[in-house]
Amino acid sequence: MKTIKIFITILFSISPLFGQIDFSQANKTSHTLLSEMDKKITNGDYERITSVLIAKDGKLIYEKYYNGANQDSKHNVRSGTKTIATFLTGLAIDKGFIGSEKDKIYKYLQHKMPVKNPDPRKENITLEDLLTMSCMLETDDGNYVSRGHEERMYYIEDWTQFLLDLPVRSYPFNLPPAEQPYGRFFHYSSAQAAAVAEIVQSAIGSPADVFLKENLFTPLEITDYKLHYTPAKIINTAGGSEYQSRDFLKMIQLCLQNGEWNGEQVISKDWIQKATTPKASARKGVEYGYFLWINPFGKDKKYDAYYMAGNGGNKIVAIPKLNVTVVITTTNYNNRSAHGYSDELMNNYIVPTLEK
Repeated sequence: MKTIKIFITILFSISPLFGQIDFSQANKTSHTLLSEMDKKITNGDYERITSVLIAKDGKLIYEKYYNGANQDSKHNVRSGTKTIATFLTGLAIDKGFIGSEKDKIYKYLQHKMPVKNPDPRKENITLEDLLTMSCMLETDDGNYVSRGHEERMYYIEDWTQFLLDLPVRSYPFNLPPAEQPYGRFFHYSSAQAAAVAEIVQSAIGSPADVFLKENLFTPLEITDYKLHYTPAKIINTAGGSEYQSRDFLKMIQLCLQNGEWNGEQVISKDWIQKATTPKASARKGVEYGYFLWINPFGKDKKYDAYYMAGNGGNKIVAIPKLNVTVVITTTNYNNRSAHGYSDELMNNYIVPTLEK
């Protein structure tokens, strides 16, 4: 029996499928392409990159900070933290507070009734509609004349009410949802992401941030961060909360490990698989799961990936086939080249290094 216990202890300590990230190997792997990437970032070719971290097989093999950032820096990856809403929802479902992602959102938002622009179709909006940025309400951050544009939301104290009060959208220039891939019409909207936190908070009957700390941050040993809140004092899952790069790496590594961390099933495998599977078409060549972007990276050969992403080219990526996770943080906010920079780092340097 003692021998079996020792074997199990060794297994958990070396297996990336069950363990934590091994941070002891940072920068012990040298490669010409990574050296070239480091030189270009240092020279400012990609402007304000602040960190690049790469983990392979559960081991951190590359960790560099730039433009005044260091290991203790907390990074605002903007909409990259929309994925926190995915973690919150999965945890609430796992623990029985929410039936499933198919639940109607009105079930948890009765305290917001009545709503403006009443329409019986609104009663059929589900949590999954919000998680996939495809609810029927007229909210679109890509269209400045949209009534539900995020810049209009920020002037309202109650962001969830702002969303619910919107009218049902029409599709004059687009195919209706039934004719779209996956039967959904994707329209990027921070209002949809923000509402998820209040839905979870209503379902669990306690503050969503406390629930998140107890059930996600504690097992992942995430301790140094800065949460952002809505004017109604609910954790802001539209984006903005700040974390250290290593903690972002833990979050995406948790997804790569199907919700397991250090021998504990933090979030169910079923939920992670749903979240990382395409549910809507965001644009040509890019699909969307539950607040996760899905498209391949690579130069000569492309590898399927899913990732958290935000303004400035911030990307937190998992590439399952290579067993790789990557964190790229930047402050290239509102820079039209920003996501192109991050994609170039992934395609020309990081993936070619790790596929060999």
